Formats: sequence, structure tokens, C-alpha cells
Amino acid sequence: MFFVAGSKHKGGGAARGNEKSMYQKFRDVDILDKKKTVTALKPGEDRAILLGLGMILSSVMMYFVLGITMLRSYADSVWTEEGVCVVLNSTVGADVNCSYNCGPDCWRGSRYPCLQIYVSVNNTGRVSRLSHNEETQDASSECFFVPKCQKETAVMQALVVNISERLKANLQIPCFYDPSGRQHDTVLLARLYGSAAIFHSLFWPSCMLTGGTLIIFMVKLSQYLSILCEELGKIHK
Repeated sequence: MFFVAGSKHKGGGAARGNEKSMYQKFRDVDILDKKKTVTALKPGEDRAILLGLGMILSSVMMYFVLGITMLRSYADSVWTEEGVCVVLNSTVGADVNCSYNCGPDCWRGSRYPCLQIYVSVNNTGRVSRLSHNEETQDASSECFFVPKCQKETAVMQALVVNISERLKANLQIPCFYDPSGRQHDTVLLARLYGSAAIFHSLFWPSCMLTGGTLIIFMVKLSQYLSILCEELGKIHK
């Protein structure tokens, strides 16, 4: 009887060992199948994720560049209110000195005429000097327009005279002024970066950021659905 019981005990232990080994085999096969599925999809997914990350990084860099250039100039500008300016006087004043590049480490002097234009904003009777944009205002506080300096002074003079004649022909022109009144003596013909320019400059980086995020999201979603389908297929089998 002892030998019979011992043999039964040994048989039961062997059966449990076989069950464990079979379970381990099924588990190893399941893990291997998952690894094969992930490995089969991995090369294309890696490229897609790298593309998405590259798009996100590029959009962040574009945001940074726009932030220190266009957005900063737009935020610092005080000429935010649009109005109607009536041209009161347009005169070509004295010449202004400038310098142009004539080669490596070579600069020569030239001169251009200073165009001065005075306007009345919204028929208020307040006389202000008209400037082309913020850059012109920073470069010259007296002249309406600062042409690119070059050797031929006659070319710059003809350009300034042409602008003066066009402004005289249009007595009423749109302009931008400071609603707070801090820059009441100066108005701008055009803003360097307006609302439309800011919108268009931010539109494409935003599209790139959204596209990169969607690519990464779709890759992760496809990975999850692929593993889920594999598991459901094994359950039905």
C-alpha cells in the first residue's frame, strides 16, 4: 500500500508539473506573439513617431522665432487704432546723410531727401506727422520714408518725389494712431505687422503642431488596437 500511495503521489506531482510546463509554454507563446506583432509594426511606427516629433519641434522653434520678432514688435507698438488721416502738407526737406555698402569692409556716404508729411486724424484738427511704419519711426523721427541708401542720389530723390505726389493725390488715407495719446504727434501709414500678418504667421506653425500631435496619437492608437485584436482573436480560438 505504501508503494501504491507513493506511486500515486509521484504521478500527481508529475501531472501538476506537466500542467505548469504547459501553462508556461502557452504563456511564452502568447508573449512571443505579442512581441512579433509589435516588432512587425515597429519600423513604420518609429518613422511616424519621429515625423510627429520633428513636426512638433519645428513648430516650437517657429513659435520662438516669431515670438522674438513679429509678436514682440506687434505687442510693443502703440499705434493700434485705425483712423482716417487728411493730408495737410507734404514737403521735401533737406537732405539726410546715409551710408551704403560698396564691398567687403567698404562703406561710402550718400544723401537722400527727407519727405515730411503732416496730417489731421479723424478731422479732429490735431496736426500729427505721418510716418511709414514703426521701423521708419525708429530710424528717422522726422522723415516719412527712409529709402535704401545707394550711390545714385537721383534714384532715391525720384522715389521720394513719387511718394509725395501719390500722397497729395489721395487727400484722405487710412492711418494708425495711438489711442492713449502718448504718441499724439506721430501717426503711421501702415503697421509693420498687423493682425492679419500675425494670424497668417501663426497659422502654419499651429497646423504643424496639431498634425504632429495627431500622428503620434494615431500611432499609439493603432498599437493599442492591434494588440487588442490579437488578444480577442486568441480568446475566440
